[in-house]
Amino acid sequence: MARENNLGADPIRQLVFRLAIPSMLAQFVNVLYSIVDRMYIGNIPHIGADALAGAGVCGPIVTLISSFAFLIGVGGAPLLAIRLGEDNQDGAEQILANCYMMLLVISAILTGVVLAFKGPLLMWFGASPATFPYANTYLTIYAFGTVFAILTSGLNQFITCQGYSKTAMSAVLIGAVLNILLDPVFIFFLGWGVAGAAVATVLSQAVSAAFVLHFLFGIRPRVRITLGGYSKAVIKRVLSFGFSPFIIIATDSIVIIVLNSVLQRYGGQKEGDMLITCATIVQSYMQLITLPLGGITSGTQPILSFNYGAKQTNRIRRAVRCILLLCLGFTGFMFLLSQFAPHFFVHIFTQDPAYIALSVWGIRVFTLGVVVLAFQYTFVDGLTALGIAKIAVSLSMTRKLQFFAYILLLPRLWGAQSAFFAEPACDIIGGIISTTVFLLIFGKLMKKRDQMPDGQSLYA
Repeated sequence: MARENNLGADPIRQLVFRLAIPSMLAQFVNVLYSIVDRMYIGNIPHIGADALAGAGVCGPIVTLISSFAFLIGVGGAPLLAIRLGEDNQDGAEQILANCYMMLLVISAILTGVVLAFKGPLLMWFGASPATFPYANTYLTIYAFGTVFAILTSGLNQFITCQGYSKTAMSAVLIGAVLNILLDPVFIFFLGWGVAGAAVATVLSQAVSAAFVLHFLFGIRPRVRITLGGYSKAVIKRVLSFGFSPFIIIATDSIVIIVLNSVLQRYGGQKEGDMLITCATIVQSYMQLITLPLGGITSGTQPILSFNYGAKQTNRIRRAVRCILLLCLGFTGFMFLLSQFAPHFFVHIFTQDPAYIALSVWGIRVFTLGVVVLAFQYTFVDGLTALGIAKIAVSLSMTRKLQFFAYILLLPRLWGAQSAFFAEPACDIIGGIISTTVFLLIFGKLMKKRDQMPDGQSLYA
């Protein structure tokens, strides 16, 4: 059966849109997993605020778990696309086989670690005596579904990189819709509260995982999951490709953890819980920007990787320009929406005037630099797609280290709420640095690829 998209021959602008839009929508829908949970949790009678803060404390751990899926998925998918561009079928199949094995092993390890250390971790991540019971309940149930979350997020990358962007979107959409339908049933109708939200999420992810596995074990894709052919060299190469997106997502979790801890420390027990609740709402909103933005750049990585393997550098140049313009259009729209209409989003979570006012302010502050963030995502993910992992990781770490510095420094000088300004400062400076570095090396990289002998394998 023909692929949905021909990465080496279709017009670049159409190809970018056909891969970017489904991937962006899939990530947007994926945000609904956490937003719908938090929306319902925040409206549980009598305990909504504390329960929402508890779910917010779990958020970084859930994101950290997902980052390991991207370590393998985003690490292996560009490499598989390069092999397809080189017309190396055996090499592509070996990559997928190794990645599937790694995802299963990582799932088992993460499940054990989370269940063994969840108590002290939750307290360290910012839980208070009032919010700990809700956080503990949610995380315990979620941990048992780790394998479903890892397989869905990790293996879905290998559907996208073969040109099946609509199928990849369907995998996420199925789980998200099911989660939305199950949440009110388990939380309110059955009266399970926070536990119901976690159960709904796990069941939804299980269905998505089954969909992905059925597709990749089936006859439709060019590269299917096979068993065997495991190689230390392939594993090492996948990990080197995936380390940059892993660092980006994993450190996002750590940043949220540090932010929650700082808000709790400088806000005190009463104000600290309120600040964490509002920060949870703000972070949920930011995911509506960062995850779809990452969907655009990660969803279009196969175009860059495939054509890099096929030695079609002019197509890579056109694709980068088109991807950047699409990202700027999206972040520009979200900036305007964030500054002029954030209260519509906040009302989903709470009706308390004090919480509404603080959360609206937080969204406006957090999004001051989102337009510049388009450059960061486009160029860092672009370098990752081309296998320039060390520079991509360095750019990601530079941005995150700035973030840590601002979060720790600003509250010392101007109080707990000033920590919210760490996000725009980091977005603007990080975007400038990434753009400068990319412009310095991209032309040289394309020239070097043009001069390579035909048939020479990349990253063998």
